[in-house]
Amino acid sequence: MAGDSRVLMDHNMEIGVTPAQVKKLPKHLREPQISTERTHLIADPAKKPRQRYVQKDGKCNVHHGNVQETYRYLSDLFTTLVDLRWRLSFFIFTLVYVVNWLFFGFLWWLIALIRGDLVHGDEEGWTPCVENLNSFVSAFLFSIETETTIGYGYRVITEKCPEGIILLLVQAILGSIVNAMMVGCMFVKISQPKNRAETLMFSHNAVISVRDNKMCLMFRVGDLRNSHIVEASIRAKLIRSQQTKEGEFIPLNQTDINIGFDTGDDRLFLVSPLIISHEINEKSPFWEMSMAQMEKEEFEIVVILEGMVEATGMTCQARSSYLDTEVLWGYRFTPVLSLEKGFYEVDYNNFHDVYETNTPTCSAKEMAAKLREEPLLPQLSLLSPEPKMHTFDPLDRLSQQDPLSQDEENEERVSGGDRGETNGSAAALEELPLADGLSD
Repeated sequence: MAGDSRVLMDHNMEIGVTPAQVKKLPKHLREPQISTERTHLIADPAKKPRQRYVQKDGKCNVHHGNVQETYRYLSDLFTTLVDLRWRLSFFIFTLVYVVNWLFFGFLWWLIALIRGDLVHGDEEGWTPCVENLNSFVSAFLFSIETETTIGYGYRVITEKCPEGIILLLVQAILGSIVNAMMVGCMFVKISQPKNRAETLMFSHNAVISVRDNKMCLMFRVGDLRNSHIVEASIRAKLIRSQQTKEGEFIPLNQTDINIGFDTGDDRLFLVSPLIISHEINEKSPFWEMSMAQMEKEEFEIVVILEGMVEATGMTCQARSSYLDTEVLWGYRFTPVLSLEKGFYEVDYNNFHDVYETNTPTCSAKEMAAKLREEPLLPQLSLLSPEPKMHTFDPLDRLSQQDPLSQDEENEERVSGGDRGETNGSAAALEELPLADGLSD
């Protein structure tokens, strides 16, 4: 046994690891791999996972801490109640009504106690403030009946109790206010357009490819409902930390991405899925960013779709985001719209699908410079033909003219005098350099 353990120990020392350590190693290090480009790319260390600023479902991943001025939330109590979670909303809804009933039930019981109705209520000839109110439980039940206007008819206030009449008026008014506030909060919370945003879709990835000889960043949006979003508009933000020339570090700086604001393309008629395109030009933050540079950058693109719900008229906002690893260079979206008999059909199975296309890996700035240079080459070849040898001989030129033109020229010389001689010499001077230039 000692020899076997020593052999096993020597074997472990030779390979440099123990069986327990092998289990802790990642799978791609424990299994042998074939040395190909694909496995090499997969085995390369990927970027460390980044924290999103906006989640895929649109929730902002920001928490407010060390808020000392909490009284500001109470100044807008209605919005605070609407923003609460459902479990807290139900708890506060129930608590407010129960406390209100208990409070006014205590006041009814206190009036009966001060008047002596609890002691003399069963005596003949005694007129209580509230008939059949002989305990705190009966006062609590009377408070519920009064505020909810149930009116069973067993407990009734009498006309010989002015303080009870005043309390009845106060409870009716305050009860109406409580009902309006609590029911209003629940109604607004139920009808919030957040649920409408669940049927607005964004593609899982954004793509970069060439459109009309221009590099474009694109993503796709769609609406699953038949009731459309009215006055739909879309905008995008680039979230990226940067450092100024003065050395100031700005975390999560927001930069606008133009997706058609100046041309009106940001106003959408969202009946079928649309591909939103951002032209990468001189004003774009991606102007000088190539494919290799984009793989090294860390950024996040936040897209915001806004509009009014057709059924309710309330404003709806849907959000999503794309990390730098979710922007695919050299891809396009698969078409999802097809023409059927009498209608257009949208296939949402291909909504997130992309396919690869030929795209330059250089930046949009370099591609624009190349496109400006290439069209000039054929134009220069047409504008600069091969030079021909020309000699200037005045006698040949005169011999080529017809007699009529010679007579006209002689008459012009006679009539023009010195002016004609000057013009002729100037014309000859203009032709001489051109000929010399061509002969060179």
